[in-house]
Amino acid sequence: MPIPEISCEALAQRLASPDGRPVLLDVRHPEEHAYAALPGSLHIPLHELEERQDELTPLTGQEVVVYCHHGVRSLSGAAFLLSLGIDARSLAGGIDRWSLAIDPKVPRY
Repeated sequence: MPIPEISCEALAQRLASPDGRPVLLDVRHPEEHAYAALPGSLHIPLHELEERQDELTPLTGQEVVVYCHHGVRSLSGAAFLLSLGIDARSLAGGIDRWSLAIDPKVPRY
């Protein structure tokens, strides 16, 4: 089963919509998150998702967009959330694509 993805452009529209903001989950390493992150993101590194599962269960019933640097780790993170019954999708192209397509003020690395 393919992991759902959302484009940066579609996420930008969702974030600007008055219909409710999706939860943003950053699964990158702490130093990556400290360098550049989308505002209001929850940060749980990919390798900690399973052990911090109790922090994820409150997300049930909410739309969650998982992101990383280029969109690879976020696919694994979204797959894990989906296995918990959480409505998750991966940000295609990650924060790097976000910086190129949506907000050049977000630092690239």
